[in-house]
Amino acid sequence: MPKKVLFCATIDYHFKAFHLPYMSWFKEQGWEVHVAANGSMDLPYVDRKFDIPIQRSPFSLKNMKAYTDLKSIIDENEYNIIHCHTPVGGVLARLAAREARRNGTMVFYTAHGFHFCIGAPFTNWLVYYPIEKIFSRYTDCLITINEEDYALAVKRQFKAKRIERVHGVGINTERFQSIDQIQRYAARVELGYKPDDFLLFYAAEFNKNKNQQFLIQVMALIKNEVPQARLLLAGSGSLLDSCRELAEKLNVEDRVDFLGYRKDIASLLPLCDVAVASSMREGLPVNIMEAMACGLPIVASANRGHSELVEDTVNGYVITDQNYGKFAERLIQLSRSDELRKKIGLENINRVRTYSLPQVRMELTGIYMDYFMEDRDETEGKYSSAYI
Repeated sequence: MPKKVLFCATIDYHFKAFHLPYMSWFKEQGWEVHVAANGSMDLPYVDRKFDIPIQRSPFSLKNMKAYTDLKSIIDENEYNIIHCHTPVGGVLARLAAREARRNGTMVFYTAHGFHFCIGAPFTNWLVYYPIEKIFSRYTDCLITINEEDYALAVKRQFKAKRIERVHGVGINTERFQSIDQIQRYAARVELGYKPDDFLLFYAAEFNKNKNQQFLIQVMALIKNEVPQARLLLAGSGSLLDSCRELAEKLNVEDRVDFLGYRKDIASLLPLCDVAVASSMREGLPVNIMEAMACGLPIVASANRGHSELVEDTVNGYVITDQNYGKFAERLIQLSRSDELRKKIGLENINRVRTYSLPQVRMELTGIYMDYFMEDRDETEGKYSSAYI
């Protein structure tokens, strides 16, 4: 009978975006892979998929049904490993797996950025901190993806049997690469841009946290100093229309391109000059790592994820206190020096190797292996080294 792993998250797109390489790894080892999440997306490497009504809000009553469905799935399938992600998906899976853990199932939880980080609103600490701390006791391994979260979990004595840190979810550095200048200019012209345009890129959902309004305000500050500057905003979301209105109000609508949801980020990034990021909270942002892999300098707001990836004045600039003027100043500085942009870009290409897919895959599969390579007494409901 094949060994089974269940991946659980709030929404199924989470797996397509971040976890397919690890599902593939389990298939390579001969495991049966199951997924439980809200959504009907087809996913590769998956033997069974369960569409359950997990909601992002921890207060939604629909999560009661999601819990009941998830517990039935876990009780029926006798999983060897359950690996859960996202705050609500992580809580429901660990709650539903309590009995299964007593029978030997190992439960892993990856925190993709605690909501109660340094500088987070008090309400985040009030709601999410006690939830994460309480449910850590139902966790065999808590996996963090940045140093601040790891240190916090250790210092606050989260009760997971083990606390680990990996370098994000893994960036495909074969897909995200820099290109030479001839290719870059040709691709720009094909998309309607000029070779000497100063292109700034940001890909993110239009919501309060991602804070695209900040970047539009910055564009208004630099439009005279850097007349060739263009801000490319990829993504969709609830605040898209209000951002369009702000660009018109500030008379920069001809400098801001709203690209919509895009699947060709790997083609767009290498055409640009600088990656910008304005979010207020991040765990370890994929968009920054993708830009690093393409050799772009970074100018970003200060938060734990940005600050872990970007060392100020070395491989980009980190702007504190949502300072429009300082952000604009750094962009003007970069616009005036091809040499500076190239130097910082090369530094990013070197640094991003730590966050590459092979590196993170090695770290994460090493954590799985550590649990199952130990000789364990099956009579006590535990596994032997034959499991991997």
